[in-house]
Amino acid sequence: MLNGNKGFFYRYGGHLLFLLVTAVLLFGWRVSQARGGDEDVVRVETAVPPALPNATDESIPQPVEISILSDNSLAPAPIPHTFQGEQPNISYQTYLVQRGDTPTGIAEAFGIAPETILGGNPRLSEESSLLQTDTEIVILPVDGVLHDVRPGDTVESVAALYGASVDDIIAYEPNNLEFPYRLYPDTQIIVPGGVRQLFVWTPPDLTSVNRGTSGIGGGVSPVVVGTGTYIFPVVSRIFTQYYWYGHPAIDVALPLGSAVYASDTGTVTFAGWNTYGYGYLVVVNHGNGDETFYAHLSQIYVRPGQIVYQGDVIAGTGSTGNSSGPHIHFEIRRQNDRLNPCWYIGC
Repeated sequence: MLNGNKGFFYRYGGHLLFLLVTAVLLFGWRVSQARGGDEDVVRVETAVPPALPNATDESIPQPVEISILSDNSLAPAPIPHTFQGEQPNISYQTYLVQRGDTPTGIAEAFGIAPETILGGNPRLSEESSLLQTDTEIVILPVDGVLHDVRPGDTVESVAALYGASVDDIIAYEPNNLEFPYRLYPDTQIIVPGGVRQLFVWTPPDLTSVNRGTSGIGGGVSPVVVGTGTYIFPVVSRIFTQYYWYGHPAIDVALPLGSAVYASDTGTVTFAGWNTYGYGYLVVVNHGNGDETFYAHLSQIYVRPGQIVYQGDVIAGTGSTGNSSGPHIHFEIRRQNDRLNPCWYIGC
C-alpha cells in the first residue's frame, strides 16, 4: 500500500504542485482586481521537480507566463491644468466736465460720495480741484476705487491699500472673483468702500535766507512772524467748494483778475508756476509753523523772499492749472497738515 502511494506522488506530484501555484496566483489576481490596480505582465515560473524515474515529458510542468494585476493606487495623479478664472467685467459711466463743476457737485448729481470721484480718477488724487473743462472723468457705479491690477497684487494687498474689506471685493460680482481669488495684471477691479490716498505737494525746503530771489522759490527761510490771525483772502463769499477729505481747502469764485490779499504777515517762499495742478501759485510762510497757499492765479505781484503784511495785495485771481473756472483756492497748513480754513477765517 505504501509503495502504491509512493508511486502515486512520484507520478503526479509535479501536477499537484502546478495546480497549487496556479491557485495562489489566481487568488492574488482577484485581490488586485478588487483594489483597482493596473495590469502588468509578470513572468512567473512554476517550480520544476527533479527528474523522476519513469517520468515522461508530458508529466513535467513547463514554465508559463501569467498576466496579473499590480496595485498602483498610490501612484501620483496627473498634474492638473493651471487654474484660470474669469476676467473682471467692470462697467462705469463717463462724464465731461463742464465749466464751474466741482467733485462734490458731480458726486451729488450721480448719487455717489465725493471720495468716489477721486477713486475713479487717480489723477484727481493729487488734488480734487484738478478738474479741467472738457475733460472726461470716470463715474463708478458704487462708492469705492477703480484699481488697475499690477503684477504681484492680491485681494489682501489691494484691500489694505485702500482700507477696504477683502470680503466686499470678493462679493462684488463684476470682479468675477472665485476661489482661489487670483487677480490678473492689466485688468481693473472695483474696491467697494475703498478710499484713494491723496497726494500732497509741499513747497521746497526752507534752508537758507535768500531774499530778493527772482525765481519761483526754494532756499528761502521766513524772516518775520505773523500775527497768528487770518483775514479772508478775497472780497467774494461765493463758495464753490468747501473743505473735505479730497479737498482740504476752500474755493471761492470771483471775476478774473480780482485782488488776492495776504491772509497774514509772512515771507513769500514760493511764487510761480506749479506743475501739480495749482497753476500760478503763491505760498507765504508765517514763521510760526503755518503757511497759506493761494492757487490758480492769473497774476503774481510778489517774489520769493519778499516780506508781505496782512492785507497786502499779492496776486490776481485766475483759472490757471487744472481749474474749471475763475476762483481762488486757499489753504492753511500747520506743520504740513492741511487745516480747514473756515475754522480761522469764517465761511
